[in-house]
Formats: sequence, C-alpha cells, structure tokens
Amino acid sequence: MADKLAVTASSPADYQRLGLSPASIAPWEDGARTDDSAGTYEWWYFDAHLADGAKLVITFMNKDIAQPQKPLSPLLRLDLDLPDGRHFEKLVHYPPGEWSAAKAHADVRLGENRFTGDLHRYRIQARAEEISVDVTLTGEVPAWRPATGYMLFGADRSEEFAWLPAVPQGAVTITYSVGGEQHETTGAGYHDHNWGNVALMKVVHDWYWARGQAGPYSVIASYITAAKQYGFEPIPIFMLARDNVLIGDEPAKVTFEREGVYTDQATGKPVAATTRYTYSGGEDRYVVSFTRSHDLSDTRMIDTIKGLKYIAAKLAHFDGAYLRFTGDIEISRYRGGELAETHKDEAIWELMYFGHTRDQ
Repeated sequence: MADKLAVTASSPADYQRLGLSPASIAPWEDGARTDDSAGTYEWWYFDAHLADGAKLVITFMNKDIAQPQKPLSPLLRLDLDLPDGRHFEKLVHYPPGEWSAAKAHADVRLGENRFTGDLHRYRIQARAEEISVDVTLTGEVPAWRPATGYMLFGADRSEEFAWLPAVPQGAVTITYSVGGEQHETTGAGYHDHNWGNVALMKVVHDWYWARGQAGPYSVIASYITAAKQYGFEPIPIFMLARDNVLIGDEPAKVTFEREGVYTDQATGKPVAATTRYTYSGGEDRYVVSFTRSHDLSDTRMIDTIKGLKYIAAKLAHFDGAYLRFTGDIEISRYRGGELAETHKDEAIWELMYFGHTRDQ
C-alpha cells in the first residue's frame, strides 16, 4: 500500500487529518470544500431519470475542471434528453461575482440559479437559454462516501481528488420547460459533490462511472485508472444498498470486467459494450452489469476548445474524450453458486478518457 502512487485515503490518520467521521456524514461536507483559488476546482452534480422518459443532468461548477489553475470562473452545465429524441446540451459561463457557495451545507448560487440542500432534501433551480428546471430531490439511500472520499496521488500523496455522493438514490419531483412547453413529472435522482487540487487530466487516465436502481437495489459503481505516471493504478469504488440500507461497499471485494470492447468511431477510444462489477460479501455474491444500448454523448474534448487553447492542445497531442451511455442495468444475487434473484432496469453511465489509448 505504501508504495502505491494512487490510493483511497482510509486510515485512522486520514480521517483525523480531514476532520471526518468513519461512521457518519455531516451537512458541512456538502458545503464549499475549496476557496475557489487557482489550482483548485469544485462542482455539485445532479442527474435524474424521469417518469415521462426524459433524462436530465445539471452541474454547478466553480471553473472548468480542465483548467484548475484558473481563478474563479463559474459555469452551469445542463443536459436534457427528451422522450421524443430531442437532445439539449447547455454550457453557460458567469462572471465571478455571480458565484457563491456556503460552507455549512450545500447552498450554491450561480446568477439566478441555485443548488441547496442538507444531505436529505435538495432544491435545484436552473435556467439555460430556453430550458428551465425546478427540482426537488428527497434522499432515500443515506449519504455515503468511499472511506474518506479522498483519492490521493503522488509519492507524497499531496494531490487530491474527492467525492461525496450526498444522495446516492432519491425521489424527484420536477417542473421543467423547453421554450413554451411545460412538463411536470417525477423520477429517480442522484446528487454528488466533487473537488480537488490537481487537474484530473494529470492524475486520471480513464474512468467508468455508473449509478442505477433495479428492483430493491441501488448501486454506485466506478472503476478509476490512474494516469501513467501513477502506475495506471486501479481505484475501484462500489456501493450497493437493498431497500435503501447499505449492504456492501468494500473495494477489496470488488472485481471489474469489460466485455465487447469496440473502438468508438467519433472519439477513437476503446469502449466496453458491457461493464460488470462483482461483489463477494459473506454468503452472497452480487453481479451488477451495465449493457449499452446507445450513446447519449460521444465528444472529443478538443472539439470543445477554441482559439489558442485549441492550438496548444493539438501541439500537446491531447485526445481526451467523454462518452455517456444509456442501456440496461442488471443486478443479480447468487447464493452458493445458485441464482437467487435478478432485476433489470434502465440506467445511464459514463466513460471519461483523458489519456492516450492503451492496449486492452
């Protein structure tokens, strides 16, 4: 463990240093965790699957995560997929004076937009051009984090990326409008909070990240591969709850598999048609599979860069990509080698690929 260049902070000394409890999560943990200074970044994220078939993602960011060296430069990201096939991706930049984030609990203001809550109940109000949303999210699975939530990189472990799933699974009520169309519906939602002091492109080669619900089960699953200079060290993350009660989250009990790997034509990246997480805990073995049906997004990151930054990225041979998928989540429980139960539903997951393609 001591010689690894990428680890999850989980020792008693880590908890003490960070002022965290291993047994509980406090509302301040979802408050501002950085001072917005150059070299740091932070964002609050929400997504939902809605009963009318729509899918929504909202992110309040204090700066572009690709440029943490910048001073405060806030932005709002809103992605909406409608059941009729229309897709909207909005990215709205704001002046620094229109950003504020409280420390005692989540209360983020970005212009007229607001993201506020207390680890159980959240209100999210956002507008981007012709799209506006007003969301209430009520937690069902309690707030959770993988150990301290901090991933540490480097020989001195001074480089940090942290993650708090404040609402691993929750009930959503929402009013959203597209132009003159107004919709009211319900759904299932998720909220997490991320921050760090090192550019993700420096420390992460790629990650798969997913969350979903099927039958009585809720799951968060991620497989992070550190960048080359950190030995391509894997960091598995896994949380499984049944009837909103945690039943497993120990990374040492997780194995990860990719199946049906193909080359995505838009990004040139290797993509698994199915990702599978197997968790062995006590008498039971749980198998959680995400199987792609189609892409919601496949973006070469360089295509979102303009001007001199684009030239610099080309010169540096940067070829990062972001892909978001929709498809089936299947959760199966085995006991003594026999299938005891299986459940299937719809899910969304992602592949973030910062590094150059590796041999699989």
